[in-house]
Amino acid sequence: MFKLVRLGDRWPTLILCLLLLGILPIRGEDSKSDPKSTSQAPEKVPPKGQRVFSCGHSFHYFMPPILTDIAKSAGIKDHSFAGLSAIGGSRVIQHWNLPDDKFKSKAALKSGKVDVLTLAPIHLPDDGIEKFAELALEHNPQVRITVQEFWLPFDIYDPAFKERPAKVDHNALNGEQLRKLHATYFETMDEHIRSLNKKFGKDALFVVPVGQAVIALREKIIAGEAPGLKTQEDLFTDPLGHAKPPLEALVAYCHYAVIYRQSPAGLPVPAVIARAKNPQWDEKLNRLLQELAWDAVIHHPLSGVKADAVVK
Repeated sequence: MFKLVRLGDRWPTLILCLLLLGILPIRGEDSKSDPKSTSQAPEKVPPKGQRVFSCGHSFHYFMPPILTDIAKSAGIKDHSFAGLSAIGGSRVIQHWNLPDDKFKSKAALKSGKVDVLTLAPIHLPDDGIEKFAELALEHNPQVRITVQEFWLPFDIYDPAFKERPAKVDHNALNGEQLRKLHATYFETMDEHIRSLNKKFGKDALFVVPVGQAVIALREKIIAGEAPGLKTQEDLFTDPLGHAKPPLEALVAYCHYAVIYRQSPAGLPVPAVIARAKNPQWDEKLNRLLQELAWDAVIHHPLSGVKADAVVK
């Protein structure tokens, strides 16, 4: 049984003490204003920056500086450009066979200071993929090698890469036709990556599904759902299929998603698009490019990324 104590004149003093001790709330305050009682989502910590070296042709070698810009905008301060071997129209083996290690690709890999090596073959066979992967893994067992699956030049499947059509109409094909056209190329490249991972006894090589993302974007254009892009021709500078800024950004977003295993959605318009000063290439188009890149990456079985990817 509690004993009632008469406080008398000591009551104001007791209230003041309780207020100072925080036992009684100050008038007008409630739990919503108490930081300790507010449920806040933890601040997202940017992933660890990667040292990236790239070897590729003209559907690829524009990518590294855009990737650096995207990583910076994502708050990844320690992302670094480790070097670039750029040869137009090249297979990976051509980068390997360069005399005197012209672009220092082998020297960079031998230093062990490369976290990600990006490669861009055209068609198979291409022994350069295996040779570079073997060298990279020898000097850094944790290195990741990414292989870009691209969009077919001239919109034709030509493994010899010698055919030059007299006329190319990038608007002539629909999404279904494009997927059928690319199917054999995608399948052979995927199988090659699987066989190399089996040889190395680990998942060291990953696919960057650029070609799949490009087809998805072309379907959006056909459907009238790509802001600022009226025809498929708006993606390319020439019949071969060299990329205009929106397509360059899409390529870089695909690489960002595979390398950092997180969606680029919500990042600001990259410099490659901003510099074009095309008012129709705005935040809406940028968001579409980000979403298409992420969707292609999370649905490719060899990208190493899942929809619920968590970067450690």
